Amino acid sequence: MPEPSAPRIRTARPADAESLALVDRLTWSPLHAVMPEPEPPYAPFFDERHVPEDYLVAELDDRVIGYVRLAPPTSLACNAHVRQIQGLAVLDEGRGRGVGRALIRAAFEEARRQGARRITLRVLGHNTPARKLYESEGFVVEGVLPEEFLLAGEYVDDVFMGRPL
Repeated sequence: MPEPSAPRIRTARPADAESLALVDRLTWSPLHAVMPEPEPPYAPFFDERHVPEDYLVAELDDRVIGYVRLAPPTSLACNAHVRQIQGLAVLDEGRGRGVGRALIRAAFEEARRQGARRITLRVLGHNTPARKLYESEGFVVEGVLPEEFLLAGEYVDDVFMGRPL
């Protein structure tokens, strides 16, 4: 049996909007989402705050199967040295195949290319699979907002993680 192909990571293009929106809808879960499940009519994937250049796309066999959004956490010059992962999604078919890890590592490279010294993210406390992946890539918990969200009747912590680049 042949080895599964490695994902190809690239910067998103405007033409990826529909594929990325589909990834978002297919991967929505209360495990990681604080917003309600999307319903038609769907908002555009890209807008003035979410531009293609902020996204790295993972492809397997020329098909978009995941993305990571990397952006400055604020517009302040005093923390322009920081980039934040503001979304990571991988279709089921890409899970367990290194796609999420490849996207995170590509985000490190892109953040360094942009001159960042640190990278941060926020993850829900009950999202154990994501937390383990982030920890395995060097992220550490830097803060916790206890019971920050009420999701599906349960209070959930918001966990802030970061690491140097």
